[in-house]
Amino acid sequence: MLAKQSTVVSTFFKMAEDKGPLEASEFIKDRLYFATLRVKPKSSLSTHYFCTDDELVYENFYADFGPLNLAMMYTYCCKLNKKLKSFSLSKKRIVHYTGYDQHKRSNAAVLIGAYSIIYLKKTPEEAYRALLSGSGVAWFVPFRDASVGSSTYGLTVLHCLQGIRKALQYRFFDFQTFDVHEYEHYERVENGDFNWIVPGKLLAFSGPHPKSKIENGYPLHSPEAYFPYFHKHNVTTVVRLNKKIYDGKRFTDGGFEHYDLFFEDGSTPSDLITRRFLHVCETAAGAVAVHCKAGLGRTGTLIGCYLMKHYRFTAAEAIAWIRICRPGSIIGPQQNFLEEQQASLWSQGDIHRSRLKQHPQLAERGMSRLMSGVRGLSLSPALRQSRSVDRADQHDYGYDSPFLTQGDKLRSLKGSRQTRSSPIGSFSQKGRVGGEQGSTAAPRGLRTLPTSASLRIISPLSGSNLRSPLSNQAAVLR
Repeated sequence: MLAKQSTVVSTFFKMAEDKGPLEASEFIKDRLYFATLRVKPKSSLSTHYFCTDDELVYENFYADFGPLNLAMMYTYCCKLNKKLKSFSLSKKRIVHYTGYDQHKRSNAAVLIGAYSIIYLKKTPEEAYRALLSGSGVAWFVPFRDASVGSSTYGLTVLHCLQGIRKALQYRFFDFQTFDVHEYEHYERVENGDFNWIVPGKLLAFSGPHPKSKIENGYPLHSPEAYFPYFHKHNVTTVVRLNKKIYDGKRFTDGGFEHYDLFFEDGSTPSDLITRRFLHVCETAAGAVAVHCKAGLGRTGTLIGCYLMKHYRFTAAEAIAWIRICRPGSIIGPQQNFLEEQQASLWSQGDIHRSRLKQHPQLAERGMSRLMSGVRGLSLSPALRQSRSVDRADQHDYGYDSPFLTQGDKLRSLKGSRQTRSSPIGSFSQKGRVGGEQGSTAAPRGLRTLPTSASLRIISPLSGSNLRSPLSNQAAVLR
């Protein structure tokens, strides 16, 4: 009975090359399969094999190995759509195969699972059952964080698929208009090191420095370097989570609101910090750009809180989606912190939405107490003038520690990666993101801009270009 209810079927068919049976997961009947093989197969008259294990490779910080980022997921979907649409492959079974490297197998599983959710309209659970039913493996090794030492939290393939489905549900991305070149450009440290997590609402970036320069081979960018891009994309507010390195007045002089909500590198935020962060996001006039030292740990943690409160992401879904957008995010105890906060943030979100339904005019007014759902919470004028929550931090323009912190190390590791060329304008010598030539249209979806015809995704189910049922704007809750 369970076998009949499953939308996928385990199938066996002959491999002409080794004359042995192949057990594979079937995603499209008699057409698309996923398999785990020990030996590289050869395509035949009836079957086409392809593998992305050595093509789409995760850039690790320490022992972390995935999930692959949004650009790689997009590239995979384009590749698979092209194969399914190819006339020369129209009569063949197409098999995405992976090897027995546990890390690569988990990444490959997320790729084809994501494809089945986005294009084949499967649920995460259906996609995961398909992966287990015929791939020749009983489980997939969970992903881990970008920290040194033993992993204390396992992010599973199913968690990743659920995070992708939730992001798709809220229109956080749209591969019909996704600009992969721009995504890959701005994620590079030399080009600003930032990623949209919630399109048009929350952007994560690496902390600016007092002056744009190259230090020990690492590009450092001043606050002014970000002004053109932020203004172009309606970023109105900047939140700093690390100790002061630059003067926040430089952002306020540039027309942005700037807030300091400091907590220690590698740690978790207090209830007060969390509530104030959510309040800032809920009352901001436009998008909020958030940074700590590397823009990964503390930044990802608080953005995860926003996803749980306003979109009812589970902690695991939030971690998965944020890492797909910005690999290396949310580290060590921050993962367990999000799990512990999930029920409370869901409850706060329910109260928030209930009050907005009763008083829809409050969404336009940005009333702080009702918007936040927290009694007695307000931001003083001092805070609005870039004053820190932590008094001890008010006159400290140094690093979080006299020694290298977690953020320092992660940022250094990311900066040491080989610089790739990009068609999008890079930081100019004057320290401005993209310069005049690098400015782009406002983002649609997640880093979604009109893409070239050569990158348009072809639907495997019809002869025409795929038309996404989703709009190009995220359903942003404020």
